[in-house]
Amino acid sequence: MSDAPAPKAKAKSGLVRIFIGLIVILFVLALVAAGTVYGGYKWMQAEFAAPGPAEEETIILLPRGAGLIAIASQLENAGLISDRRIFRVAVTLDGGEGVLRAGEYRIPAQASMAQIYEQLRVGQTVQYPVTFAEGLTSAMIVETLNAADVLTGEISDIPAEGTLLPETYLVTRGTARQEVLDRMAAAQTELLDRLWETRAENLPVTSREEAIILASVVEKETGVASERPEVAAVFVNRLRRGMRLESDPTIIYGISQGRPLGRGLRRSEIDNTENAWNTYQIPRLPPTPIANPGAESIAAVLNPAESTALFFVADGSGGHAFADTYAQHQRNVAVWRRVERQRRNGGN
Repeated sequence: MSDAPAPKAKAKSGLVRIFIGLIVILFVLALVAAGTVYGGYKWMQAEFAAPGPAEEETIILLPRGAGLIAIASQLENAGLISDRRIFRVAVTLDGGEGVLRAGEYRIPAQASMAQIYEQLRVGQTVQYPVTFAEGLTSAMIVETLNAADVLTGEISDIPAEGTLLPETYLVTRGTARQEVLDRMAAAQTELLDRLWETRAENLPVTSREEAIILASVVEKETGVASERPEVAAVFVNRLRRGMRLESDPTIIYGISQGRPLGRGLRRSEIDNTENAWNTYQIPRLPPTPIANPGAESIAAVLNPAESTALFFVADGSGGHAFADTYAQHQRNVAVWRRVERQRRNGGN
């Protein structure tokens, strides 16, 4: 008999070899494909982290409501990224498609797509300082806001006098003016609440509102920070004794709502009993603040200096001379008058 395999056995063996060969080919193709995908992913990562094409710092404004596709196109059109498709894919894979924030951004020269994405993800927008000087009235603060061209919107009502904390606030382009006012009011409330808890004992001001009124007078009386606790002490001492404050800025507020007169006070204005803010005539605090005091003036009123002074007058150097008695005060006034005369006579 012949030892040759049966025809059916030969056919079966051939099919097995073909099947194994196909498996090997598919396995190789899978490895090649995986390598290609992995290589492509590594290449995209490298491109995403590579320095960008911008040769100089660029400011770009991304509008509200813009999605990833629009943002990527805007960045590419501005010459900040090399390929909007890479930016979109990388951001999407990172889960950042819906978290990019609108606003104005300062993009450094040659910033990578990864660095730009991080700026947009955390909202690292351009910040503009808007500064309000201590002692401005609420109307003047609104005028300052209206003059800031990075802000938007209208202010419907001027806030009550003395309810805002003047300082420097950082804003982004497009911030509403009313939002800044709200921040100023909240900042004053937070500061006043904190300082009120640590106020000195036996103060003649019995409420937060009275503290702001007196702080506004202190603010307008001196621009020298180191003097504010001493000036506050003078007014506190006078209130304790039932003395009138006799503060010129309060009269001015009653005349011009705090705007500079451009001249000295007249005797008739000092003697005017119908000016409700005339502290030469009323034996108490004025009915409202006369400005928006800064943090140092508020702190000075709530913790005034240890002093027995009852009077102060300008000393010619930008500060004031303080006195415990009226006789001493009169001597200080005489010195100030001589300084005034010398200035009028050209220093002679």
